[in-house]
Amino acid sequence: MLQSLAIRDIVLIERLEIDFARGLTVLTGETGAGKSILLDAMSLALGGRGDAGLVRHGADQGQVTAVFDLPATHPVRALLRENDIDDDGDLILRRVQTADGRTRAFANDQAVSASLLRQIGARLVEIHGQHDDRALVDPSSHRALIDAFGGLEPQVAAVADAFRTWRKAEKSLADLTARIEAARREADYLRAAVEELTRLDPVAGEETELAERRQTMMRAEKVVGDLREAYEQLNGSGSPIPELAALVRRLERKSELAALVERPIAAISAALDGLEEARLEFETVLRAADYDPAELERTEERLFALRAAARKYSVLCDDLPVIAARMAADLADLDAGEDKLAALVKESATARAAYDAAAEELTKRRLVTARHLEDAVAAELPALKLERARFIVEITSDKEARTADGVDTVEFWVQTNPGTRAGPMMKVASGGELSRFLLALKVSLADKGSAPTLVFDEIDTGVGGAVAEAIGTRLARLSETVQVLSVTHAPQVAARAMSHLLIAKEAVDNGARVATRVSPLDQLHRREEIARMLAGSRITEEARKAAEKLIAGE
Repeated sequence: MLQSLAIRDIVLIERLEIDFARGLTVLTGETGAGKSILLDAMSLALGGRGDAGLVRHGADQGQVTAVFDLPATHPVRALLRENDIDDDGDLILRRVQTADGRTRAFANDQAVSASLLRQIGARLVEIHGQHDDRALVDPSSHRALIDAFGGLEPQVAAVADAFRTWRKAEKSLADLTARIEAARREADYLRAAVEELTRLDPVAGEETELAERRQTMMRAEKVVGDLREAYEQLNGSGSPIPELAALVRRLERKSELAALVERPIAAISAALDGLEEARLEFETVLRAADYDPAELERTEERLFALRAAARKYSVLCDDLPVIAARMAADLADLDAGEDKLAALVKESATARAAYDAAAEELTKRRLVTARHLEDAVAAELPALKLERARFIVEITSDKEARTADGVDTVEFWVQTNPGTRAGPMMKVASGGELSRFLLALKVSLADKGSAPTLVFDEIDTGVGGAVAEAIGTRLARLSETVQVLSVTHAPQVAARAMSHLLIAKEAVDNGARVATRVSPLDQLHRREEIARMLAGSRITEEARKAAEKLIAGE
């Protein structure tokens, strides 16, 4: 429900804060007191069209803040979460209107677009009056209202599921058909490509592995050449080892020189041992670093073949397996396409038949629900002085116009008098008739498909006596399930309220200008206001007594 409304610098309002209660609240006051200003301000906070003319003269900007108390399960909270807006506690909507025509919108102090604010506002408050721009019973919402009135949500959900299943089958069929047609156009190319890629049999990551192996073998080829050259120096015909060994043996045979050559012989022997050890180490290293030149050739051929194929098909080497699989699938679709196509055609037809059956059942239930709603509204019309009028739920069905909501278009029509042409309620009914039709409709719908707060703007205009009494009774009945605010000139309506707000103008700045104020009335002042509404500017005791009787329900 709407808890409070704070208005700053809007038209005649400089600073105003209004608290609202549950049930039925009426707003009364003399003509021109500013009731329409309040509704314009409320509409602005709910996402309505901004206008620089709303800013109070002399102010740079005006703003309106509306605070709502909502249950945790209200759909608006889900909408807030979808848009990353904090939904804890009360919901605070704020709209700033500048004098140069710009507006800014906020939900829980987070900047939002005017469009999102409008979506939020439409789920919180409905404003009904004698003007189309104030009547939020939009023909586009009539189908949802019928579904809510008849409790048809499970059937609607079933139709939506069937619609999604059918559309998915249709898409699969369309996709396969397109692939087969494309494959047919490129059949020869596909067969050659699949054959080539099948022979190549590429593997993801293979290019990197082959390139690394090739680099390793190329580095090994260069290193092995240097190793072989060193080994040949130690083990080949030019090796110094045999000559040094022969020299050591000759010196060892010179016994007369033994003392002199002992140390040189020992040094040469040590060198020979080192050279022999080096030769053996070179043999070990050469065996370890040995590679097959044929393997390098095979590696390079494979690597270059992969890269050539990647260039040919304009992909990375790692994507060749994916391309191969896709082309093979396209070729398989072409080869076995007719069978798959026939199966998908059957699947789509089955899904469409299931949807049509569910939609037909939903249409039947909507037709029954429509008659019940017509009867419910008809029962309210006589008391509202519309006893010769008819309320009609016009349902047209087009079985070929399948949507997630079914195949039905629903619009509320009226016939205001016998013999006149029936037509859309928003076009056929006059201002006063429209207001009463909407009231009868809202009472019949009760809390089904309704915003938590309903505002009725002077729906009692041009009626009085029993009709005004009937309007007040129905507003009170409606307020048992939702919060109702009613701007009224009818004392019979005002007497039914649980809360009464008086709107008036008062002089400020020593009479230099006027401002609109809103005052909650206690029982005594409420009686006086209703008496004024009955008698006019001069309140008599008879008017006061009549007001007391109205309040008492007599």
